[in-house]
Amino acid sequence: MEKNYFSEEITLEDGSTIEICGPIEAEKLRHLNMHEQLVAFRIPEEQKEALVEIAELPEGRIVGAIHNDTLVGYITFHYPDPYERWAEGNMEDLLELGAIEVAKDYRQYGLAKKMMAIAFKDSVMDQFIVISTEYYWHWDLKNTGLSVWDYRKIMESIMSSVGMEYFATDDPEICSHPANLLMARIGKEVPLESIEAFDNLRFKNRHMY
Repeated sequence: MEKNYFSEEITLEDGSTIEICGPIEAEKLRHLNMHEQLVAFRIPEEQKEALVEIAELPEGRIVGAIHNDTLVGYITFHYPDPYERWAEGNMEDLLELGAIEVAKDYRQYGLAKKMMAIAFKDSVMDQFIVISTEYYWHWDLKNTGLSVWDYRKIMESIMSSVGMEYFATDDPEICSHPANLLMARIGKEVPLESIEAFDNLRFKNRHMY
């Protein structure tokens, strides 16, 4: 898959800059430090290894926010994991936004939306259906003090900033809690047959009685 690199900087009060960029190559990721607060999924060093592995995938994309050679936020894109229903269609034009995380000390800078904007600057993304499965148990409710519903509003705002929309589904994990949701962005170059295949993945039990 073609990967076109985009980058922009924001200047902080102390004069230092945060580079928001991607897709970041695996070799560059290896030389970055991971911020100690990036612990939503696993300890920072283990998460760094996971990011490098994703960056090495043909379809894998890492968009990040870098401050003083330290990764302070990231978004991952890759094909759905084989055990997920979203992989069952073997769709070459369906990508999953697998994770989005920003270190707690950097959340006031709007990095999540800025990283999303960089990710979708690449016109190649218009060839894909990009999905995001949002589960409340991945949300940082403890440090934010937000309710699941307020946090969900934030996630919807971040995703919708690049044209992702809410899609209904009968997926058991998403249906297991009313705050969970499926969001997706259907690129303008995605063919009708892929949209129909995505619809079939969303509702697998529509013919059950």
